[in-house]
Amino acid sequence: MKIIEKPSFEPRFLLPKYWLTWLSVGLLYTISWLPYRWQLGMGRGLGRLLYRFLPRRAKIARRNLELCFPHMSATDIEHLVRKNMQNTGIAFFETGMAWWWPDWRIRRKLHVHGIEHLQAAQKDGKGVLLLLFHFLSLEVHARLHGFVKPAVGLYRPHNNAVMEYLQTLGRGRSNKYMIPRTDVKSMLQALNQGEIAGYLPDQDYGRKRTVFAPLFEVEQASTTTGTLLFADNANCAVLPVTCFRRDDGTGYDMTYYPEFENFPTGDNVADVTRVNRMIEFAIQQRPEQYMWIHRRFKTRPNPDDPSLYDG
Repeated sequence: MKIIEKPSFEPRFLLPKYWLTWLSVGLLYTISWLPYRWQLGMGRGLGRLLYRFLPRRAKIARRNLELCFPHMSATDIEHLVRKNMQNTGIAFFETGMAWWWPDWRIRRKLHVHGIEHLQAAQKDGKGVLLLLFHFLSLEVHARLHGFVKPAVGLYRPHNNAVMEYLQTLGRGRSNKYMIPRTDVKSMLQALNQGEIAGYLPDQDYGRKRTVFAPLFEVEQASTTTGTLLFADNANCAVLPVTCFRRDDGTGYDMTYYPEFENFPTGDNVADVTRVNRMIEFAIQQRPEQYMWIHRRFKTRPNPDDPSLYDG
C-alpha cells in the first residue's frame, strides 16, 4: 500500500523562492491564535474583498446558483453569492485553525450528531467509505473527524514544496494517513482492512470514470463513478457525513447519516443520482457554506455542446 509519509523538514525550504510563502504562512499562524470570533469577523471582511476583487470567482458562483436554482430571484442569488464569498474568506482562517490549533482548543468546537450510524456501519468490521462534500469548512471537518474516529483520506500534493510540507503535517494532525488520490488500489486495501476513508464525489472530474446524472435542475451533470467503484470492490459501508459552521459562532455540527442500503445496484446512473440527491440535501441545509466557486458543470455530455459558463 502506498501512503503519504509524515514529511521531514528540508534545507531547501529556506531558499529565497520560498520566503514569501513562509511570510504568508507565518502571518496566518499568528492570526490563528486570535479569538475564534475575531477570526470569523476577519474572514467575512476578507470575503467582502474577494467579492470585489475576484469577480471571476463570484461570477462562477453566481452562474452555478443560477443553474441549480433557476427559480431563485436575481436579488436572492446575489445575496447568496455575497454570503458565499464571506464564507470563503472564513475558510482561509479556518485552515490555520485546522492545521495548528492544539487538540483542546479545536475539540471543544465539535458537536457530533448521528454517531450511532457510524457505529452501526462498523459493527461487522467493515470499512466505511465516508461521503464528504466540498463545504468551505472542509479543512476543519477533516481535523475534527479524527477526534471521533481517525480516518484515511485521498490526497493531492501541493505544487509548492513548503506548502506541501505544511499541508501534509496539518492534515495529518488527528487522522491516520493519506493516500494519493489516483491510487485506487491502496484505497481499496484500506477499506478492506476496516478503515474509515473519506471520499469527495461532488465535483466535476471530467469524463474519466463518470456518467451524466441530474444534480438540482441540471439534468446531465458529469458525476464520478468512483463512489461505485469503491463500494462495489471493497468490503465497506457507504455513509454520508456533513460538517457545518454554526451561525452563532459556537463551533461546528458534524452529522452522520444512515448507511446507503442496497448500494450499488448495478445501475450506474441511478446509483450516482442517489449520491447527487444526498449532495442536494446537504447543500440545501447550508447553501452559503458550499464551494460554489468551482465550475461544477464545465463538462458537457457532448464535447461540442456550448459551455454553460460565459468566458
